[in-house]
Amino acid sequence: MSDSSRDTAEGAGWGEAERGAYRRLMPSHVEKLFWFNPRTMWAARNGVLASWFGDPTGTTRGRWVAQRTAGGAADDKVVRRTEADRFSFMVIGDTGEGDDSQYAVVPGFLKASQDTDFAVIASDVIYPVGATDDYGTKFFRPYQDYPAPIYAIPGNHDWYEGLGAFMRVFCDDAPALPPEPKPRPLSRAWWRTLLWHRPSPADEQLLAQARTLRSAPGQAAVQPGPYWAIDAGPLRIVGIDTGLLGTVDAEQGAWLREVSRGPRPKILVTGSPLYVDGEHHPCPIDGGGTVDDIVRDPAHHYVAAIGGDIHNYQRYPVDVAGRTVQYVVAGGGGAFMHATHTIPRVSVAGVTEDDFRCYPLRGDSLAFYSRLYGRRLRMPRFFTLTAGEATAVIAERLGIKPGRTPGPDTRVTRRTRLVASLLGAGGNPDRTSRFRLPVKKIYTQLFSPGSATYTPPFFKCFLRLDVSPETVRLRCFAATGNRAQELEPPVEDEIVIPLT
Repeated sequence: MSDSSRDTAEGAGWGEAERGAYRRLMPSHVEKLFWFNPRTMWAARNGVLASWFGDPTGTTRGRWVAQRTAGGAADDKVVRRTEADRFSFMVIGDTGEGDDSQYAVVPGFLKASQDTDFAVIASDVIYPVGATDDYGTKFFRPYQDYPAPIYAIPGNHDWYEGLGAFMRVFCDDAPALPPEPKPRPLSRAWWRTLLWHRPSPADEQLLAQARTLRSAPGQAAVQPGPYWAIDAGPLRIVGIDTGLLGTVDAEQGAWLREVSRGPRPKILVTGSPLYVDGEHHPCPIDGGGTVDDIVRDPAHHYVAAIGGDIHNYQRYPVDVAGRTVQYVVAGGGGAFMHATHTIPRVSVAGVTEDDFRCYPLRGDSLAFYSRLYGRRLRMPRFFTLTAGEATAVIAERLGIKPGRTPGPDTRVTRRTRLVASLLGAGGNPDRTSRFRLPVKKIYTQLFSPGSATYTPPFFKCFLRLDVSPETVRLRCFAATGNRAQELEPPVEDEIVIPLT
């Protein structure tokens, strides 16, 4: 087994490593996605408009579901597969930037996914706005050699063009919805409609060509809508759509309660993680209650809840009335990396640092961003921290044992501490300074979303789950963009979850 980031710095992808062969899979021309480009920000404005003038996602989702049901989709929205009691599937989240950081995941994903029965994309299949014309280079091309079906739940970016492209690709080429009635003039809905981003006309020839890349019979997957359940072997996998603002409408909430009943073990896949960055986000349901209420109900037999949206890996084993539910963040499948070094020392729902796992390690995250901003600000000598320095200063600030032991000559200096503070490094909640929280908010909300990079290590990840009648073995694999991790993807975390 190859070294992981917990074993060595080389296992994390640092050092003079051979670059991977993933670029051979990419198109000859790749349009790099810059999140602070005004055109990109304007095209992705619907999330902001929904928060200002009301979120139409629930109504639109209901119309999509009604259309699919009228077209013959199963009323219960359950896909019944024919796997035996032992099977395997992949989960990969937030994939579709279409550049180096997405394609760097593909060789390791194909290696680790051998003999799996299907895959699930957990949130944000296509960036920046879920456009139809982007599916060729951001879905069909990268996963053309994965031989099994791929199911998906949409993320907020897939909703920025009303989910039309997602429904066409994953839901049996669902036709466009008819126009809605015009809202009352000068109402909130009128202002929202006036400013709303609408889909661009699709290039039908381009989409048809793209579909040929995943046209083998074994790759076919038709799902009943944007939310669904999959029965496979002894397990039920429940996928929910949390729309633009991370909420669930009343109709979907009622379905979720119904499909969650019964003794069959279940895993939730959601576009909004329920535990993330040391905080609990239970996900409200319109009309009352939360998604996590349903997950925690012992009558529903959930053993894990996996969420995308945040572009890294985190795991929280939460004790729920004497049983453990594994809450996982798995959004590191291809988009820019959300920092982990901004996560404070974990203490939530009885989960402590000893129980918590993340990838990249906080020290590697800090080293990654110090190098990135050293280049951007043209101050590499000041900003850039070695992986050892970053690991040591994180351990000092959080008062924790480092995930990987820094070298014996590593020193924490004033410069190291200052850089860690400037880049929003997480702290010990018992010793939080008065100014650190605003710094973290500025960092995570302003700097992090534009932090794309095009040279390894990328610190991407994906999951493989191996199911038996008694257990689910969940492994988080890393993808750095270096050749060594392509040939043998390292396991960054592993847990065996009992089903009985």
